[in-house]
Amino acid sequence: MTTISNQPEECRDMTDIRREIDAIDRLVIALIGRRFKYVQAAAKFKRNPTDVASPERFKAMLAERRSWAQAEGLCPDAIEKMYADLVNHFITEELKTWKAHHQ
Repeated sequence: MTTISNQPEECRDMTDIRREIDAIDRLVIALIGRRFKYVQAAAKFKRNPTDVASPERFKAMLAERRSWAQAEGLCPDAIEKMYADLVNHFITEELKTWKAHHQ
């Protein structure tokens, strides 16, 4: 498992910085993969394609992510776009899984 070794202020050079950024990105991607598994598992609980897309949940989720971004000092617009893109992709994949189980 990838680990974070240094805090930003402890890095001695760009090699340290890049190593830490790569480690963080690896962890983020692993967590996105884990998130995707939950999305796929959710398909079995959905009754129809509208439940898969869940527009009200999608809207509420984006608002919450914006709030979290702001609390972390990040740009809410950038985080909303990132999550909208990611979740729209996951919805497309979840819909494929849902259709495969409901034919």
